[in-house]
Amino acid sequence: MTDLVNGPDGLPRCAWGASTPDYAVYHDEEWGRPLRGDDALYERLTLEAFQSGLSWLTILRKRQAFRDAFAGFRIESVARYGESDVARLMADAGIVRNRAKIEAAIANARAASVLPEGLSALLGSFAPPARAARPRSFAEVPATSPESAAMAKALKKRGFRFVGPTTAYALMQATGMVDDHLADCHVSGDRPGCDRARHLRRDGIGT
Repeated sequence: MTDLVNGPDGLPRCAWGASTPDYAVYHDEEWGRPLRGDDALYERLTLEAFQSGLSWLTILRKRQAFRDAFAGFRIESVARYGESDVARLMADAGIVRNRAKIEAAIANARAASVLPEGLSALLGSFAPPARAARPRSFAEVPATSPESAAMAKALKKRGFRFVGPTTAYALMQATGMVDDHLADCHVSGDRPGCDRARHLRRDGIGT
């Protein structure tokens, strides 16, 4: 498989984004687009952590079940979860039943709920300067960056779990803090995601 492929609609995409219909929708409509809102970013942070060691496609296909299980990823709601909720989640076949990840998701909600600046502002503060150009191939796309390492360190210092530099970089890719669509990908490259990510505020949820 080449790094860039034409989909059934004739549009060039990053190869992973053309591999399944689920990926095509996620690649075209969501991945790399700047995201605002503490709850929305908590959802992405949680799903990236659950993805660790698994296929992202698995998480995408379970996403609605995760939303149902975690109160729509409302930080204040999940922060109040207790042992009975852990037991409930461990019995929920619709999600990934990993106790360490479930407990981390709850701990992360509690940590996010007490951030003075809010989760959006904290994460956005690690957005790197815009690249001069998009990567030409997957070989130019890193797994981590100095900024993702700094983000992970800052999150851990504030009590977050399951957020290492690799997970942090995947979050940055997914939420538009970096633009890792390949140079000739049809998804618009005129959205300076990192510039907008620097101005994330606690004023809404969504893209």
